[in-house]
Amino acid sequence: MTERKDDRLWGGRFEGEPNKQFDAFQRSFAFDRRLLPYEIAVDRAWAKALQPIGIFTAAEVKQTLAALDKIAERARTDSAWLESFGATAEDVHHFVEKALVEELGPLGWKLHTARSRNELVATDFRLFVMDAASQVQRGLEALLNSFLLQAKANLGVPMAGMTHMQHAQPILLSHFLLAHAEAFSRDIARLQHAAASADACPMGSGALAGNSFAIDRNAIARELGFSRITVNSLDAVSDRDFALDYIFALTGIATHLSRLAEDFVIFASQEFSYVILSDEFSTGSSLMPQKKNPDAWELIRGKTGRITGALLGLLTTLKGLPTGYQRDLQEDKEALFAAHDQVADMLAIAGGAVAATKFNTERLKAAASHPALLATEAADYLVRKGVPFRQAHDIIGKVLREAEKQNISWTAMPLDGLKKISPAFDSDFAKSLGVDAALAAKKVPGGTGPESVAEAIANLERRLNKKAIKTGAKP
Repeated sequence: MTERKDDRLWGGRFEGEPNKQFDAFQRSFAFDRRLLPYEIAVDRAWAKALQPIGIFTAAEVKQTLAALDKIAERARTDSAWLESFGATAEDVHHFVEKALVEELGPLGWKLHTARSRNELVATDFRLFVMDAASQVQRGLEALLNSFLLQAKANLGVPMAGMTHMQHAQPILLSHFLLAHAEAFSRDIARLQHAAASADACPMGSGALAGNSFAIDRNAIARELGFSRITVNSLDAVSDRDFALDYIFALTGIATHLSRLAEDFVIFASQEFSYVILSDEFSTGSSLMPQKKNPDAWELIRGKTGRITGALLGLLTTLKGLPTGYQRDLQEDKEALFAAHDQVADMLAIAGGAVAATKFNTERLKAAASHPALLATEAADYLVRKGVPFRQAHDIIGKVLREAEKQNISWTAMPLDGLKKISPAFDSDFAKSLGVDAALAAKKVPGGTGPESVAEAIANLERRLNKKAIKTGAKP
């Protein structure tokens, strides 16, 4: 066999050398080296698949597998070699082929028989997304466990629920925490969808037209842990919907983390003082000695823009591409890798910060006990007396207005004064006004009533124990 003098994967067609600046510009090993474990796994599966069709002998398969194992181990343990050898590699595929040739001589070139980098990168990338989604799901489950522990520890603590950033009705703090938990539970479903979207093996698709040899695509898919093969070779090499699905899932997580962060930043302010920030997840001021800043939450809130930007960037890259593989698709990985890393870190920090937070229960109870939050309960009282709700709403509004005129709390209005506004008021009205009564009335499933919240906590715990989080999952 004649040895090749040019180790480029495409050099035979060219006489001249590429422009040095362009050559550096088009290389991707600096970031797609992250796919090296997947590339080697695909190479192992491909080597085995080449034997039944007569490309490799059993001995060549054995030699190739041993060389791939050696390359994988050296890349894992010898960072200096990885850097120096990788400096001359165009991409992760070129790196492995160069290393194989170094180990095996011309035999190393045979592994690329009947395959294209187009299908290789699509396969590697899908395997990465499947693993990445599992990793982030574990981070979400850890965060959900932090919510669960805080909800259990603070069961019975009331707080002022808000709409339009105005105090509205009393709710339980545990109900508030579980509201965030539900949002992150939906994120798990989106992650699982992204992993399922990636779970199709492109190997055997070639550059676009398929494979000219009788390669067993299903065997390769099974070897790599895919549940199925892609159904159209042209689509398989250019499809990045699975990457969009994954970044969309990450964007949803980041958005929910940002909303959680906003709540905790507000709650940590002196105006609210609902939470006491932990030292572990806070910083101070270089000027003002008294400051304890919620930097963990502010950074999470700020980093969300990066994740949203990654989604928009990939959408923009894909929107104008003609059918088939285009080199633009090299731009699909850096932003996704960065988004994955950021979200994994954000989840870890959020989980730790939630677990370490102490709640100012006295402040929360005081806010929940403000008479204004019981106005709806007063209207419900009248409804139970047979007054139509719209009329009851109007009556309570008049009570509030009269109390303001008298400069007293409306809950302190004497019964005779209330009866002047509506004869439906009776001596049991005062007993119906209270935080505990308001909470107890919300006993419907999904409500903030203590029994409902206790069941919601138990349901979340069961779902976490089963590691099968689904929105609205039945106990």
